[in-house]
Amino acid sequence: MTKTTTTIIAFALTTFVCLAQKYNIDMQVTKSDLELTSYAKDSTANALIIYDYGNSYIDKETFWLTCQVKQKIKILRKEGVDLGVVEIKLYKGKSSKERIKDIRGTTYNLENNEIIRTQLKQSAIFEEENENYTLVKFVLPNVKVGSVITFSYETRSRFIAKYQPWYFQSSNPVLYSEYNTSIPAIYNYHVKLVGSIPLSVNDIKLQRNCLEVGSGGSADCTISKYVMKDIPAYKPEGYTTTDYNYISRIEYELNEIVYFDGRKDKISKTWKDVDKELKSDADFGRQVSRKSLVKKVLPNDISSISDKLKKAKAIYQFVLDHYKWNEKYDRYDVSVKNLVKEKIGSAFEINLLLENLLTSEGYKVYPLMISTRGKGLATKIYPVLTDFNYLILKVIIDEKDYFLDATEPYLSFGELPFRCLNQYGRLMDFEDGSYWEDIVVEDYSTISHRIHLNSFTSNGFNGLLGSKFSRYHAHDLKNAYKQNPFTLKESRVNDYKSININKHDIVDSGMDSANFQEKIEFTLEPELIADKIYLNPFIIKFFEVNPFKLQERTYPIDFGYKDSYTYTLSIDLGDNLKVLELPKPANIILPNQTGSFVFNIDLTDDILTLFFKVKFDKAIYGPEYYDALKLFMNNVVKTQNNTMVVLQKV
Repeated sequence: MTKTTTTIIAFALTTFVCLAQKYNIDMQVTKSDLELTSYAKDSTANALIIYDYGNSYIDKETFWLTCQVKQKIKILRKEGVDLGVVEIKLYKGKSSKERIKDIRGTTYNLENNEIIRTQLKQSAIFEEENENYTLVKFVLPNVKVGSVITFSYETRSRFIAKYQPWYFQSSNPVLYSEYNTSIPAIYNYHVKLVGSIPLSVNDIKLQRNCLEVGSGGSADCTISKYVMKDIPAYKPEGYTTTDYNYISRIEYELNEIVYFDGRKDKISKTWKDVDKELKSDADFGRQVSRKSLVKKVLPNDISSISDKLKKAKAIYQFVLDHYKWNEKYDRYDVSVKNLVKEKIGSAFEINLLLENLLTSEGYKVYPLMISTRGKGLATKIYPVLTDFNYLILKVIIDEKDYFLDATEPYLSFGELPFRCLNQYGRLMDFEDGSYWEDIVVEDYSTISHRIHLNSFTSNGFNGLLGSKFSRYHAHDLKNAYKQNPFTLKESRVNDYKSININKHDIVDSGMDSANFQEKIEFTLEPELIADKIYLNPFIIKFFEVNPFKLQERTYPIDFGYKDSYTYTLSIDLGDNLKVLELPKPANIILPNQTGSFVFNIDLTDDILTLFFKVKFDKAIYGPEYYDALKLFMNNVVKTQNNTMVVLQKV
């Protein structure tokens, strides 16, 4: 036996070294800016935003919100030339629309060691009208690889509810981004910083009497300066939710207006206010815990079940079997009464029906408003009802909590669709007040393959494959099997191309469990050279390639759930085979014992056994784990792709 090698992957410390290259952090373009051809911290960058400046304030005369924008960008690759086309959306309202003025732009190129400037022409500025906004587009001239472009403009708006948000991060790296604001005290905003990148500068001061009106009215202003430096590009990659959760930016939500005469207008509300409104809301609160809505809906054979958990499961299955989800999330025009009649409805309607059925049978049930993974995390700082687009339930049975959603037939009792795994939601308790509830999946989702190869014959190996998929790894298979069992069986021929499938059986379709199991009988023809057999033991691979490829990732790795992958292969060598060469075992551990990879080999009584297991003990890993996870997955993929067992015919 080969001695097992253990590796502990430690955190990689990112050290910013002093770069020989030096870009000028201002709007002035120098020869140095033009001569430089790369950005050392991101060799794949299409462009580098050298300088990004914004200044927003309320105009003293018009009271319009004014925002001045300036940018200086270096074009590094062909794909970055598109940044020479700038688009700005100006939103329209019922009585007002945003405006733009003073659009200026210049392209700088280095020709014969001289800086050549080409100005933006008025004829290169275009406008496209839409029902909701005006799209202003301008095209900078003579932009090519190596160019530096600068542009500036000023927008004006009467829409102050959101003030002017500022995006520090973009799809290209940013050397320096500065945002300045001047907010009169008559406007009180909730301010939210999104993303994991810290501010380099966060200066706030007070300016007295910055805004004055007739009759002696005046207001002080809060003057703020926010700066971020060396901002990595936001590059989308797998295992995450919507980009909007993590792109570094600053946002505003108007909380209160204090008029010059002392009157106050409360704009945003507290959760106490929202709870009161939702309790009497015709689309929500007035359809919660209303026995009259589900009178005579539940069959007597279900109502008569004495065991509380069995009855709850039967009620849940009843809804799954008799009511179909129309794939809509709508929170408005909700009618449980119509759902009972039509047998089809939205997620809100189906889950409110389930809530009413469970409540009518004496269960303690709470509606839980959530934001799905594709929409973004709900704001916790203040209530924003538009953040929530979905409804699930929390039911308490024998002091144990269960999260329920009755929209998908492949879900087992206590399971949620993957779209719902978005960290937390707002639990609506109309008696004691709503509160934030974490949505945590405690159980591991697993895939397990057990393969046995019988004694070698002249045609290769005969084999038996038993596979078990649990929870989230089983959902797609359960759904596919329910839709068409034969299509699923046929797809395995394409999935497992290294074997010839002779027989395929579904052992457990998962309709009454959280699992899906199948059994396959197959033949395998390994590579033969003379009397030697070369066999990659990974007939099935969990990961064909490493999903983590970025140089740097600033947002979490969000699997949604904890999971585990197990692969066991046994080969009956019999009397006609012997082992010539075996791979080396491995044991790799993620930082803080948050995951592991084990690969072992054993030879006992002519049975060669290989054991491979990858386990992730966290549903969400912070970006500080990224380098370790990338190295971890490199080892996992390398083991699957490059492992070879060499046998010899005796």
